[in-house]
Amino acid sequence: MGKGVRVAVISGVCVTMLGGAGYGMYNIASALNSTATGGVKALPTGPPSREEVEQTTAKFFAAWETGRPEQAANLTNFPEDAESLLTAYGSDAHITDVHITPGKANGDTVPFEVRATVSYGKETRPLAYASRLTVVRGVNSHRPLVDWDPALVHPKLAKGDSLTVEESATPQIDAVDRDGQVLTKEKYPSLGPVLDELRKRYGDRTGGRAGVELVVRHEGSGAADTTLLTLVKGRPGKLRTTLSASAQAAAEAAVTDYTNSSVAAVQPSTGEILAFANHRDDGFNAAFLGELAPGSTMKIISAATLIDSGLTSANGPAPCPPSAVWQSQTFTNLTGLAPNENATLSESFARSCNTAFVKFADEVKADSLATEAAQRFGIGRNDWKVGVPSFDGRVPSPDGPDRAAGLIGQGQVQMSPLNMASVTATAKTGTFRQPVIVPLSLDGRRPATARGLAPGTSQQLREMMNRTARSGTAAGVMAGLSGNVGAKTGSAEVDGQSRSNSWFTGYRDDIAAAAMTEDGGHGIDAAGPIVARVLRSAG
Repeated sequence: MGKGVRVAVISGVCVTMLGGAGYGMYNIASALNSTATGGVKALPTGPPSREEVEQTTAKFFAAWETGRPEQAANLTNFPEDAESLLTAYGSDAHITDVHITPGKANGDTVPFEVRATVSYGKETRPLAYASRLTVVRGVNSHRPLVDWDPALVHPKLAKGDSLTVEESATPQIDAVDRDGQVLTKEKYPSLGPVLDELRKRYGDRTGGRAGVELVVRHEGSGAADTTLLTLVKGRPGKLRTTLSASAQAAAEAAVTDYTNSSVAAVQPSTGEILAFANHRDDGFNAAFLGELAPGSTMKIISAATLIDSGLTSANGPAPCPPSAVWQSQTFTNLTGLAPNENATLSESFARSCNTAFVKFADEVKADSLATEAAQRFGIGRNDWKVGVPSFDGRVPSPDGPDRAAGLIGQGQVQMSPLNMASVTATAKTGTFRQPVIVPLSLDGRRPATARGLAPGTSQQLREMMNRTARSGTAAGVMAGLSGNVGAKTGSAEVDGQSRSNSWFTGYRDDIAAAAMTEDGGHGIDAAGPIVARVLRSAG
């Protein structure tokens, strides 16, 4: 009995102690989170204050300037990534004597300027650039922290990049146009990434001698190194390109008026790339690598498909009703386009009637458009050897609603401006010539090949494109251009955009060009003026 009572008492004491401990812990937790009583102050929330921004940036800059990467990294929200890059900043990139001058803060963002010295052996060079950082509140620590982004260390750095001083793998190049004029990214900004890629691929074939450089190495992406500073000059080699300085100047000027625009121009008789330009904040070469629905410019390939399949001809029937239904999906035309049940293919093409093409979806086989694109126009086979990376177009063979959408350049069809410039060149000459930016003989590249168009099909396409340029939807843009001309307008609807993407492609004598402006509206609104300006450069 006594032993049993004693156990019960001890158990009761334990319960009491545990209960008391739980109550005490509850009180402590309540105190930590209490702001209404005189307890412990609550952890800060919300955006950092002005004082927190100033103090955090001052500490971060001081640690960076004095070569203490670990301390600087601990003031960021991703300390491991930050420490790795900030350590390489001093060790691999040999950047010393760092002086940082902060500018006036804009809320939680602080601009700053960096002045430093880069050394390699006995060689030293000054380095100066501007950047910016943002201070945020740590999710778990609630401390004000520098929001880590490699670009704050140098604007050319992105995630996964490294910074180093090294003897360059390939010599610098002096790229020249077809007439021997030197092409620089300072004069032609769009050429920057392509010139870097040309140097990576062909620098050792141009007779130059490598130097020593501070570079951003884009590890994992396959992109060419970005040179930030040359410490020891090598001897550049000369690389002749197919570009035309005058056409390139026109392309650069043409895209400046329209944000997120790209243009490419080729010579139909040779396939040589004459010019390309991009007006984008991200530096992406969308002219060669863009993958977007081309809208009604795709009707060049669609019209060729209808002709080659024997479904109609330029002067044959292609009625333009107000709407057309394919597998429960209703297609309509642009506002203001009057229906015409007696229209020919030429008229529906020139007026860019969507429903006329959609009506043929019943008769066109699922793979007809893809086969025409690949075998006649060299599109969608992923075998172009341009000399730099390019997207070769995509034309699938869907057997659903996208079969009709593909005929008007929507659905799963995707193109770049270079693709559409090549399509236009093929339509004009009847022969597919794969675009190139450096001679094939430079490295023995074997170009992609395709059957091209039958003479009768090419002739009909030229007639329809000429009608479009002279009296159809492209007439206002192409007005005043002399010579042998043709064009096709396009607009491609994109989910989430207030306006469609603007597309336009055309030719004048021996130059074909295509342009695209994201959120640009109709083809004549943005892409059209860009193409017209480039075509004028040929005359």
